[in-house]
Formats: sequence, structure tokens, C-alpha cells
Amino acid sequence: MTTEERWVGVEDVATHLGVNKDSIYRWIEKAALPAHRVGRLFRFKLSEVDDWVRSGGASEANNPSNVEKKGMTNGSPATREERDA
Repeated sequence: MTTEERWVGVEDVATHLGVNKDSIYRWIEKAALPAHRVGRLFRFKLSEVDDWVRSGGASEANNPSNVEKKGMTNGSPATREERDA
């Protein structure tokens, strides 16, 4: 008899990785974190999440050059003209 790995939710993954749920949703948006959509919910296999972390996925997802900074231009606050453009 084989033991099948159970599916877990966002909160379980956040706890497992020691991050908040917002980080999990950001990583999903970037299509970085391996997530499976079941209806309106995201489900994960912790083995896939662990493989992703080991392969450096979490580091790439947190890289500041990969993160869009709202209201910032080249690391500096955007001018009104830049924001309104």
C-alpha cells in the first residue's frame, strides 16, 4: 500500500516556508511557485514546493530586479508626470 501525499493550502505552505500568505500569492502571480488551481483555491504538494526552494526558486522570486516597484522609476520616486503617463 502506498501513501499518497496530501494537498495543502496557501496557509500551510506559508507556515512550512516561514513566510506570510502575501508572499505565497506574489510567487503564484509570478508563476514561480508550483501551484495547482482547484476551483477558486490554490493547492500544493509540499514535495513540489521543497523542490522549488532547493532549485533556487524562492531566491529568484525575491530578487528585487524581478519585483515591480509601484510609483518608483529606477529606484527613485516617480514624478507626477511619470505617474500620470
